[in-house]
Amino acid sequence: MPSNNPLPELGDPDLRSPRSYLRWLIGRQSRTLFLGVFWGCLWMASMGLTPFAIGRAIDAVSDKDTGRLWTWTGAIIGLALVTTVGSVLRHRCDTIGRLKANYLTFRLVASHATRLGATLSKRVSTGEVVAIGTADITRIGALPGALARGIGSAVTVVLVAVVLLSTSVTLGLLVLIGVPALLMGTGPLLSPLHKRIGNYRDLQGDLTSRAGDIVSGLRVLRGIGGEATFGERYRKDSQRVRQAGVHVAKIESVLPAAEVLLPGIFVVAVVWFGARQTIGGDLTAGDLVAAYGYAAFLMLPMRTATSAVQSFVGADVASKRVVGVLSLEPEPTGDTAPPVVSEAPDLYDATSGLRVHPGVMTAIAAATPEEGAEIAERLGRYAEGRVTVGGVPLETLPLDQVRDLVLVARNDDFLFSGVLAEDLGGRSDQVRAQALHDANAEDIVEALPDGLDTVVSEGGASFSGGQQQRLRLARALAAQPPVLVLVDPTSAVDAHTESVIAERLHASRSERTTVVVTNSPLLLDRADEVAFVEDGKVVMTGTHRELVSGSSQYAAVVMREEA
Repeated sequence: MPSNNPLPELGDPDLRSPRSYLRWLIGRQSRTLFLGVFWGCLWMASMGLTPFAIGRAIDAVSDKDTGRLWTWTGAIIGLALVTTVGSVLRHRCDTIGRLKANYLTFRLVASHATRLGATLSKRVSTGEVVAIGTADITRIGALPGALARGIGSAVTVVLVAVVLLSTSVTLGLLVLIGVPALLMGTGPLLSPLHKRIGNYRDLQGDLTSRAGDIVSGLRVLRGIGGEATFGERYRKDSQRVRQAGVHVAKIESVLPAAEVLLPGIFVVAVVWFGARQTIGGDLTAGDLVAAYGYAAFLMLPMRTATSAVQSFVGADVASKRVVGVLSLEPEPTGDTAPPVVSEAPDLYDATSGLRVHPGVMTAIAAATPEEGAEIAERLGRYAEGRVTVGGVPLETLPLDQVRDLVLVARNDDFLFSGVLAEDLGGRSDQVRAQALHDANAEDIVEALPDGLDTVVSEGGASFSGGQQQRLRLARALAAQPPVLVLVDPTSAVDAHTESVIAERLHASRSERTTVVVTNSPLLLDRADEVAFVEDGKVVMTGTHRELVSGSSQYAAVVMREEA
């Protein structure tokens, strides 16, 4: 992560590759991982030695040696107790490791998303962020436990092979050679599994983004009759995700089958060799039972090792997404000493030729809504452009100063859950009350059971579209920024309400710089100056009435909006 890490106590994650990030994540909980490996080895080794104890007990029965029988019976009970304790403590370390990995990843992503600010939404879709917070974090969290179990499995296989070598060189070599060969047999499945999981993850993020867009714009879609069209697009995308999931499941289903088939063949081979040696007198009956127990038991570490590899593949895909977000850099903030800018500055956008005079309400009427929105983005430095404020290039100012100086209010701004008064902000109750009055939103507060102390649901879902728009406008006015840029602030209200807002907005911002992007005649008529934009350029300026009477192009755009 960049040097100005917002979480210095976590150190700097190595973001050269997804695997380097996973190594950093594991390193952050090395003690937990060490304990997990220790208890995992103890848990599985005690199970691996149980067939040996059972074989010795069978030999004691064959020899009618009661003392040895009691000794090995006690050993079997002791191994069972060790297995239980090891399993419980290993699972505890597994849970701690999973939760800590989830927490570290979530904390880093959330903190970095806050640091990126508006840059995040430009570079990463909402669905991608949601998928990281759900599926990806889960896959990464499974890695510490999978490593502990995988290492325990490897240690147990070596231990069993050593015990078998002491009993039969042939069976010991069969284990040492056969188990790695069986594991390598599943290797060809891992590469396509990695690819298919990555493809599934991409489609999942895209589908989540589309779902969020549809839900947020459902009211508009219903208004223009586009609900069925977008619903059909979502259905097709959903089917693509389903098909990708089926492709992943096909390989994932083959792996468990291989985990049963290949060890089954291995068990048959071990028992066959063991039976031949028993018939030849090289092994006792107890040794044969123990050999069968070893072969049957080895199915567990083999499955565990395969599962660990699957977990690593999933974590590798997930960490790629996390690293993609963490490696993003925020927009330059201009850290050099900023020049002084007056509290009532003028603005100039060289790209469009728009000039906004201080203390004036300027309206932008554009031939297309996108052209006006693009200018607003440049004025707020949310998009690249050659903009000066008070004669100073906007890009040279620190980003914090730009945010304090210029406030851009859009219709997709979020109403946060919580107390309404806190959401509206404002330096004082008087400022907040004036902002509600100027936005003609007093009736909204009066209708609430607890007034400004009412707890608002997330996104303001309990309010209508017009009420949400007026509350967002009140919040922007309560901030009292030197430069306020409003993008279609009255598109969801009726004509009477719009007329009242236009009158009050002009009066309340009489001494401050205000830019309104709109094609509404009611707002345009109250503006001190109107700039008409075509093809991204200001082609004429004047009052609304001057432009209506002097330009047929302007009149066509505005009258179409009025109709």
